[in-house]
Amino acid sequence: MPKWPPRWIEISDKDVLDAIARVPRHRFVPAPYQQHAYEDRPLPIGWGQTISQPFIVALMTELLAIQPQAKVLEIGTGCGYQTAILAELADEVYSVELIPELSRQASQTLSELGYSNVHLRVGDGWQGWPQAAPFDGIIVTAAAPIWPPALTAQLAAGGHIVLPIGPIGGDQILWHGVKIGEDFRKRRIGPVRFVPLVNPHDELPL
Repeated sequence: MPKWPPRWIEISDKDVLDAIARVPRHRFVPAPYQQHAYEDRPLPIGWGQTISQPFIVALMTELLAIQPQAKVLEIGTGCGYQTAILAELADEVYSVELIPELSRQASQTLSELGYSNVHLRVGDGWQGWPQAAPFDGIIVTAAAPIWPPALTAQLAAGGHIVLPIGPIGGDQILWHGVKIGEDFRKRRIGPVRFVPLVNPHDELPL
C-alpha cells in the first residue's frame, strides 16, 4: 500500500492530513476500482456520481476551518468518504443525499467503521437541513449553478461554506464563503470539475 496521504504542499492543516490518513478510502470505493483507491483521482461510485479526488477532499475540508465542537452540514453524501473525513474533525456531521441507494450504502459503511456522530437523510440538498441549523460549516460536493440561498441562510455567524459553482461540462470554480455578522464574504479558490448538484426533478443516471 502506498504512503498515505501524499504530503501536498498546498495543504498545511495537520489535522486534515491526519484525518485523510485515518480514513480507509478503499472501504468507500466499489470493488472494481479498489485497486485505485489510494491514487489521487476521482473514481465512479454508481448512479453517475464519483468519490472526489483526495486532494480536493483535503482542500475543501481545510477551507472549512473545522473546530472540534463544530456542527457541519454536507450536501451530497455520495459514498460517505467526505462524510467520514468530516466526522474525524467535527462534533456532529449532518449529510443530505438525493439518491437513496447511495445514502444506504454510505450509512452501512460509516456504521461499520464506527462513526456515531453522523446523521444522514435522503432529500433535496438545495434545501439543506433547516431543522438542524445553524451550521458552523457547510460543504457542497457537487456543482451548483448559483449560490444556494437556503444554504447560506443556514450558516452560523463565523461559519464557513465551500462549494463548486458552474455548469456541467463547463467552467466550474471552487468558492469559499464566510459569514461575518450580517455580512457574507466570498472568494474564488480555483477551477474544479464536479458532477452537478442534482435537482429532485432531474432524471437520475444509472
